[in-house]
Amino acid sequence: MRILFIGDIVGEPGRRIVRDRAADILVQQRIDLAIANCENAASGFGVTPRLVDELLSTGIEVLSGGNHIWDRKEIFDYFPHQPRLLRPANFPDGSPGSGLFVGEARNGAGYAVLNLQGRTFMTPIDCPFRAADRELARIPPGVKVVLVDIHAEATSEKQAMGWYLDGRVSAVVGTHTHVPTGDAHVLPKGTAYITDVGMTGPHDSVIGMDKEGIVKRFLDGLPARFAVAEGDIQMNTVLLDVDPETGHALSIERLNFRLD
Repeated sequence: MRILFIGDIVGEPGRRIVRDRAADILVQQRIDLAIANCENAASGFGVTPRLVDELLSTGIEVLSGGNHIWDRKEIFDYFPHQPRLLRPANFPDGSPGSGLFVGEARNGAGYAVLNLQGRTFMTPIDCPFRAADRELARIPPGVKVVLVDIHAEATSEKQAMGWYLDGRVSAVVGTHTHVPTGDAHVLPKGTAYITDVGMTGPHDSVIGMDKEGIVKRFLDGLPARFAVAEGDIQMNTVLLDVDPETGHALSIERLNFRLD
């Protein structure tokens, strides 16, 4: 079973490369399941119902989120109507939406996607490790393919989650920092892992934002409104090959695409 995970989609440039390239990539790479993190899709902060519908229409099956998922107020009422849009499962009870989706891939195999958020240097929400245990227990026994998006700042917290879930899920992929890491590998018990998939959007930037504004903020420390950059639009992804019978990962490979 071939799974493509698309790194954080940032603003209109990120949506543009997904619109223009995703459908062909899914065919060319023989993808059975496509997942993307969308929490920065609306001008770099949050996502709207219209943009969720747009991204799902490209062939992506599930959209995960993170700390910016709540930035657009119209998304609160939309969550109950779109189960394929996830927010981190370790937000407190009563938060809109869900952090877990269970579905069936193009090849007929059952799968689950779990979205978690780290706590180190981030919002002090519920424990992602205990939330993982709770949510994994909800997945039907026959569903073997399970992918976890751990949206976190600290590499140590992401790595710890990989080791904690090794052998219990098919893959643990990190998002949030927008810079792809070179540590894609399969852990000893069969879980594919990468600390950060990277970013889908403008790479002539500082993690997707206009360089000048970010540099100025570091120099003067004054509040500033950040704008999404435009140049060098790339789609950072990982390609996973998973045994649908056991749920164990066979391989993980970084794939990068550019907008011509």
